[in-house]
Amino acid sequence: MGALCVKSMAGDDAADWKGAGGHHMPAVFVNHGGGPMPILGKQPGIAKFFQSYPATLPTTPSAILIVTAHWETERQLKVSGAKSHKLYFDYGGFPKESYEYEYPAPGSPGLANRVISLLSAKGLKCTADLSRGWDHGVFVPLMLMFPGASVPVVSLSLYGSQDATEHMEAGARDPTVRDRGIKHSENFHAWLADTVQSEKISQEERKRRLSSWLEAPSALEAQPRGQAEHLMPLFVVLGAAGYAPGRLLNADADQAPQSFYVSEFEFP
Repeated sequence: MGALCVKSMAGDDAADWKGAGGHHMPAVFVNHGGGPMPILGKQPGIAKFFQSYPATLPTTPSAILIVTAHWETERQLKVSGAKSHKLYFDYGGFPKESYEYEYPAPGSPGLANRVISLLSAKGLKCTADLSRGWDHGVFVPLMLMFPGASVPVVSLSLYGSQDATEHMEAGARDPTVRDRGIKHSENFHAWLADTVQSEKISQEERKRRLSSWLEAPSALEAQPRGQAEHLMPLFVVLGAAGYAPGRLLNADADQAPQSFYVSEFEFP
């Protein structure tokens, strides 16, 4: 299960998302764990990864755009566009405390409008949603990564189509956009890791393979048709990264069930 987080450094009106001093921020595809389990201490490996990852960044981001696996909006993308958003506890069966979390990070209407403008200029429909709360694909990673809740956050939806090419194009269409766990079998994981990381294949070949991911070994066992929402954020990241090779992160994270892997990738 997971979400994609893309970190911006230059503020709402920047032409490109680099940090003070020109720092280039990576695009990262990460596993958010099972519901609130990392926060509850039930998935310590995932929690440890989130807590340690910000130290690897060149500097603290000035804003975060996070594409969550838990928000699908069919043919039109949406971004959270309010100055603040409540939390949306889109899970069930967990302790009472997990429904009382708070994460008062500010929203960023300016960044949301920037995303809308950049996507719309390329013919992709995208509108602001002022009322939807941040789901656990957003707040679970961020509560652990940036517990001070001082960095502005904008969440972006997925297409309901679960079409890989469509999501890669959404990432590629926004040149400034550069943070799910995916449940899959060992065969599919091996294929995915090789396709994403290999420096022996061209960018076009990487795009072609991933566009046809349903033909990969054990693909449907790992990601049943119509239930691949946790895989889609990876395609947005790949498009944003220009289909460049990534690197596998946090290979030792808590896995459940044991027969499945959860992949996390970072792109330069």
